[in-house]
Amino acid sequence: MELAARKQTSQPILRMAKIGSIGKTPVSLRWILVTAGGILASLSLLNALARRRASQDRSVKRGRLATRLTRVDGRTMHARVSVDAVPDGRLPVVLVHGLGMSSRYMIPLARHLAPHFRVYAPDLPGFGLSDKPRRTLTVRELADALASWMQRIGVERAAFVGNSLGCEVLVELALVHPQLVDRLVLQGPTPDPEARNLVRQVVGFFAIAPFERWSLAWVALADYARSGIRRYILTLRSMVDNRIAEKVLRVMQPTLVVWGTRDHIVPHAFVVSLAGSLPHGRLAVIPGAAHGINYSHPEAFITVLLPFLLAAGGDACRPEPNSGGEHCGGGLTDRSAFADTA
Repeated sequence: MELAARKQTSQPILRMAKIGSIGKTPVSLRWILVTAGGILASLSLLNALARRRASQDRSVKRGRLATRLTRVDGRTMHARVSVDAVPDGRLPVVLVHGLGMSSRYMIPLARHLAPHFRVYAPDLPGFGLSDKPRRTLTVRELADALASWMQRIGVERAAFVGNSLGCEVLVELALVHPQLVDRLVLQGPTPDPEARNLVRQVVGFFAIAPFERWSLAWVALADYARSGIRRYILTLRSMVDNRIAEKVLRVMQPTLVVWGTRDHIVPHAFVVSLAGSLPHGRLAVIPGAAHGINYSHPEAFITVLLPFLLAAGGDACRPEPNSGGEHCGGGLTDRSAFADTA
C-alpha cells in the first residue's frame, strides 16, 4: 500500500516538473528570437547603407586610366593617362604629385577629372615607376624634366594641378617654360617660409595623418620605399630651400590656390599670403580636408576645380557669383567655402 501511494504521489510531481520546464522554454525562445531579430535588422540596415553608398559611388561618373611609358632624355618616365573620350576643344590637365609620392596618389582625382578632360599624371624622375637617376634632382630640374616629357608626348599647352612638392615644380615650370602653362592649381603649396626646416615639415606630415583616408598610408609607404629615404630627404631639402613665396610674384597665369582646414603642414596665413601675391590668383578653402585633398577628398576638390578649369581665358580666376570673393586681377583672394566632407 505504501509503495502504491508513493507511486501515485510521485507521478503528479513528475508531471508538474515537466510542465514547469515546458513553461520556461517559450521565454528562452522569445529572447533568442528577439536577439536574432535585432541582429538581422542590424545586418539589414548595414546592407542597405552599403548598397546606398555603392549606388551613390556608381552615380558619380569616373574615367578609366591606362599606363604609358615614355623615353625622355635617356630616362623612362611612367604616367597614368585617361582613355575616355572628352568634349573637343578642352585643354588637357596634368597632375603633379607631392614629395616621395607618385601618380598612384593622384588616381582618385584623375578618375574624377577624366570624364571632362584628357588627364595625364606622370611620375617625376626618381619617383614611382619612373627611372631613378643617381643624383637627386632639384625643383628646377624636376620642372625641366616635366617640360621635356610634355614635349615628347606632344602636349603643347595644358592646365596643371599640383600637390605639395608638385606646386613648387609647377611654379618653376610657369616661370621657365611659360608657353606650356595655361593655368595652375596649387593645392597645399609648400613650404611655409616660417617653417623652413626639416623637423617642422616632418612633424606636419604626422599631424595630418588622422584626417586622411587610411589607405593613403599604404600608398605612401609603397611610394616612399620605391624612391628611397635618401632621395626623399634630399628632395625635401630642395623644397625647403625653394623660395616659392617670392617666385609667385612673377607667375602671370591664372592660378587657384586650394587649402584644407585640417592641413597642418601648410598654415592658413601662408596660403592667404600666397594667393594674394599672385598677380592672377584666388584662394578656395575646403573645410574638413587635410593635405592630400586629391586623394582623400576628390569630390570636394572637383567642385572647386571644374569652374576654374572650364572658365575661358581671363575668367579662370574670377570668383563664382555670390561667393563673396573679388576679381583676382589685382591679386585679391576668394575664400570659397564648401561643405565639410570629413
